[in-house]
Amino acid sequence: MVDTIFLLGLVVAVLVMSLLAQALSRYFQVPVIIFLLIEGIIAGPEVLNLLDPSIYVGGLSVIVAISVAIIVFDGGLHIDLKEVRMIQETVMKLTTIGVLITFLGVTVLTNKLIDIPLELAALFGALVTATGPTVITPIVRQIQVSHKVSKILELEGILNDAASVILAAMVFEWIASELTGIEALLFILYRLGIGLVAGAVCGYALRHYFTRGKVIRKQTARLVTLTSVLACYVVSEMLGNESGILAVAVFGIILGTSEFPHKEAVKEFKGDIVSVLLSLLFILLAAMLRFEDILRIGGIGIVLVLLLIFLVRPIAVFVSMWNSRMSSKEKLFISFVGPRGVVPTSIATYFAIKLDGLNIPGGQTLVGLVFLTVIITVLLSGGFSKKVAKILEIIPMEILIIGGGKVGRILAERFDRRGENVVVVDISEENCKKCMELGIRTVQGDAGNVNILKKAGIENAKYVVATTNKDNTNLLFCQIAKTSFGFKGDQLVARVNDIENLQAFWDLGIRSMSPAMTTAVVLDNMIGRPHLFSMCEVGGGGDMIEVRVTNPKIVGKALKEITFPEKSLLVMVQRENKSIIAHGSLVLEYDDIVTVIGEGDSAKQTADILHK
Repeated sequence: MVDTIFLLGLVVAVLVMSLLAQALSRYFQVPVIIFLLIEGIIAGPEVLNLLDPSIYVGGLSVIVAISVAIIVFDGGLHIDLKEVRMIQETVMKLTTIGVLITFLGVTVLTNKLIDIPLELAALFGALVTATGPTVITPIVRQIQVSHKVSKILELEGILNDAASVILAAMVFEWIASELTGIEALLFILYRLGIGLVAGAVCGYALRHYFTRGKVIRKQTARLVTLTSVLACYVVSEMLGNESGILAVAVFGIILGTSEFPHKEAVKEFKGDIVSVLLSLLFILLAAMLRFEDILRIGGIGIVLVLLLIFLVRPIAVFVSMWNSRMSSKEKLFISFVGPRGVVPTSIATYFAIKLDGLNIPGGQTLVGLVFLTVIITVLLSGGFSKKVAKILEIIPMEILIIGGGKVGRILAERFDRRGENVVVVDISEENCKKCMELGIRTVQGDAGNVNILKKAGIENAKYVVATTNKDNTNLLFCQIAKTSFGFKGDQLVARVNDIENLQAFWDLGIRSMSPAMTTAVVLDNMIGRPHLFSMCEVGGGGDMIEVRVTNPKIVGKALKEITFPEKSLLVMVQRENKSIIAHGSLVLEYDDIVTVIGEGDSAKQTADILHK
């Protein structure tokens, strides 16, 4: 019988290691999972022998079940489907077609490269179809890639967890009870159905409880949510084993898409629990890792993982997203960011224990392969994702637009089309709804509230644009951005509805424009100079782009020597502190900034010629 005080001391030691891992993660800007794994290995029998797996291995399956259920639910809780409508089809293909390609590719490669039976290779292939949302989320937030890319990766990770568990469970049943083809198909369909129904019922039931009009305290909301998550998982598992992960994922997404009292408090509470469970789980699992299992696999295991990263994952992504609106560079980035995390590690250990109980060899090899995959994929994704994003040039500007009226929506849509990260803040529910229908990330609330601005991400924004139809409101927002968040005048852009108020904005150093004056100037110049300004006409399909010259093939050439698209026009070249009107004899230099106007896609095509 293990002493109670000893077990409590063990928990305290794990929590202290968790705090240390969090601190190291923040300092080195590396995912916390790396330090948790290192700490677990050091504390385990392979190094210091402070953690003895034999003490807790009996209850490990319970720890894994509770931890994974809450972690997956928390991931779903942070997904709002209203914000990701434009990418739902892409994500569904990644979690179906992509999972199938990954499963088949890894199974075949593992069976060919590693000397293990096909059944065990298939189990490994099923487990590593899951990408880890607990690792992906801090990576994409640190890099600040486009909202669409980050949401695709996060939502894919959450749904892949569920798909991976069900697929792995089917393969395990095939190994343990020799399922036939029809039985395997029924196994998957039944568990998919149970998970979807159980998660939907729990999600809508809890949403109704929270929104029925009665006052609910924060503590009650947190306790009811936690109880409901565990109940959802247990009931789903009782109806169909291995369906609980999908159920809590669906449960979390439904609540994440809904608005209910104390939502932020529930999310914060779940986040704290997840941090504790994640730390506990990874340290305990890492302590069970044996070096001999990794060494037995050898260098061929590393080759297998690298093939997963650089061959199987890109094929799965590009095939799944072949007709999406994402650019090739964005697809390449999504292909690179595929770290494996808590779910494959936990489930692999869980199945290894079951395989040992059935006297089926290969469980420890499975665990070694999964840990090797987790370590390499997390190190590569966490250490090189920012460099890859910079090389692929997919780190956009963060732009905050105050006001979701007609002007704000048109502006937000243009920013979004050119690949920038744009967020609209508006107090009107109708305006927010219209923005979200366009796929624009929207925060409803008073932009005069500092907490609302922080929620919208003003601390990471490069520009703030005030577009409401009230000048005093726009002026107030710009002043808040300057005084509370340190924005400079050239980072603030405002719409001034009354020409007489322009001077007040200029006196504060705020870049501003009057729609009335701008309209008059454009109309004036369209008479006698129709070609230049008709391409910029709002709604005419024109575009204006500033692009930096980096293409070595055109540096040193005069403009007349370069073939540009017919319906594009180079207007101005900025060279250091000088602005030069573009003309045929002008020779381009490296780092020149060129202003391009074009109809349709011609401006973008010209920009691609200048910047490669």
